[in-house]
Amino acid sequence: MIQVKPRFQSFAEYLSYDDGTDKLYELFNGELIEVPPESGKNVQIATFLLIQFALLVGYQRVRGHGLELEVRGEPRNRYPDLTIIREEHIQQLAKRNTIRLTMAPPLLVIEVVSPGELQRERDYIAKRLQYQDCGIAEYWIVDPDAQTILVLELTGKTYTEVGSFSGNEQVRSSQFRELNLTAEQIFASGNQE
Repeated sequence: MIQVKPRFQSFAEYLSYDDGTDKLYELFNGELIEVPPESGKNVQIATFLLIQFALLVGYQRVRGHGLELEVRGEPRNRYPDLTIIREEHIQQLAKRNTIRLTMAPPLLVIEVVSPGELQRERDYIAKRLQYQDCGIAEYWIVDPDAQTILVLELTGKTYTEVGSFSGNEQVRSSQFRELNLTAEQIFASGNQE
């Protein structure tokens, strides 16, 4: 039996689709592209950051990889490794864990870069432009290979670099000034076995 892939004319039409699985899909030119699982190291780093932010802002405002963001361009949606949502999002996301373009943007999005040049370009260029376009106040690019954390802050309609942090440098966040973490602590969380 040949299985036909569904094709969607709009993002709203895609949102009503349910294939009965827990798979995550990006919507690219109307077609579903399955999102591959993250590496163990990336999951460990994202989980460490999730715990740190949950202690800071409360667990209800911290969302892991399953949160979906509607974005402009292709693909039409992204699944950040970690997202800090607004208080108002808690109720809005009760039925579906998707932040639409019509909603206020999240406060912070964090991507942990997967190995490979394509993934680096996606996080450093494509996602940066899409998140900037959505008006997300702060975007972190956590790069385990380079051992750096690039913090970008929305100034007007453009991201500017707050800094690139490595080693024992404390990561500075304009959204979360009380955060007390060094790059070294963050990357060490991905090295635990």
